[in-house]
Amino acid sequence: MHRTKVESSNVESVGFDRESGILEVEYRSGKVYQYTDVKPDEYAALLAAESKGRHLQRHFVQPGRAYARVEEEEAGNETPTA
Repeated sequence: MHRTKVESSNVESVGFDRESGILEVEYRSGKVYQYTDVKPDEYAALLAAESKGRHLQRHFVQPGRAYARVEEEEAGNETPTA
């Protein structure tokens, strides 16, 4: 999955696959996580959020929400930005 860099002190890049509903997040620590059952409007809200890290904590890192850490070779490549 291709990820795009975002302006954030905690998040390096994000990517979203509409067909599978998977959100992939690379944190500044280098760890990559995938969140499942993500709706397009949830992804749009993340991109629009003033604080990407806070938004992820409030809406995605919650009990009952499925997510998994992804090893780097499984993770997508970051999309370069201009």
